Amino acid sequence: MSSQPLLRETFEDWLAGERLQTEGRTEYVRGEVFAMSGGSREHNLIVTNIVRELGNQFKGRPCCVYSGDLKVRMEAADASAYPDVMAICGEHQYFDGRRDVVTNPVLIVEVLSDSTEAYDRGDKFAQYRTLPSVMTYLLVAQDRVQAELYTRADDGAWLLRSYDQLAQQVPLVAIGAHLLLAEVYDKIERPQHRA
Repeated sequence: MSSQPLLRETFEDWLAGERLQTEGRTEYVRGEVFAMSGGSREHNLIVTNIVRELGNQFKGRPCCVYSGDLKVRMEAADASAYPDVMAICGEHQYFDGRRDVVTNPVLIVEVLSDSTEAYDRGDKFAQYRTLPSVMTYLLVAQDRVQAELYTRADDGAWLLRSYDQLAQQVPLVAIGAHLLLAEVYDKIERPQHRA
């Protein structure tokens, strides 16, 4: 996401314009519209790997996984975004009858880049936390093996666990699934560790 807003408008005006877009995407935050940059090869491979792994685990179950083309609306934060990956189990709740803006993801995944990492960890995570349905937030680095799993506890607190070994499995309890980091990073060339 760009750090400078393109313009100011209402959510309804933004959504109408976004639905007409044929190229490029923007995100909406409290009246400001921000351009989204394209992803790298690594970013796209990681997203594809996660979608494939979760999709395989969801066969025969009432859970769906989506990559970055479906919008999520955070009404309490007056924001809307395109998560890199999100999962919904059970009935989908939509912002309106168009079925392109959901309001009840259980899992949201963001693949970190230099330009988005601070936002994904800070303001964007704060926006996602306003959705009562979100039980799991996963941040995945693309330049090193690292996944940070935030899980909402029964008391509403967020618990963090970090994973940095390809043999590790990330448990996604809220959706009854898991991600093996070796599969998440399949075909990703990682930089050598420095001594």
